[in-house]
Amino acid sequence: MYQTQMQQQSQQNQNTIANPQSGQLPKVKSPQMNDRDFINDALSTSKYLAEGLNVAVWEASHQQLHSELLSILNETHQSARNMYNLMFQKGWYKLEAEDQQKLDKAYQQFSGYSSQFPY
Repeated sequence: MYQTQMQQQSQQNQNTIANPQSGQLPKVKSPQMNDRDFINDALSTSKYLAEGLNVAVWEASHQQLHSELLSILNETHQSARNMYNLMFQKGWYKLEAEDQQKLDKAYQQFSGYSSQFPY
């Protein structure tokens, strides 16, 4: 069982897409927020705001209000992207690479749907 866990952990490490951590974080987590915590909180807040702004943009009945909300939504998306890039650059955000067979299967499944589109 131990060997199987080690193999799974090794495979997960091979599938992880990340930069090495910058070493700026404390070794022991304390109740105080560090730079990663602040940026992570801001990124989560940006995602939450973007969800609400999406609804507001869809439902804005006045063209000028729609345009202004859309501009704010775009700025929110750009801000979130910048925070994500910073976190990824510092090794604070990790991604898991998907198995190529799963990607191929999903592609085949959904590519068949394109024939059903009305346009």
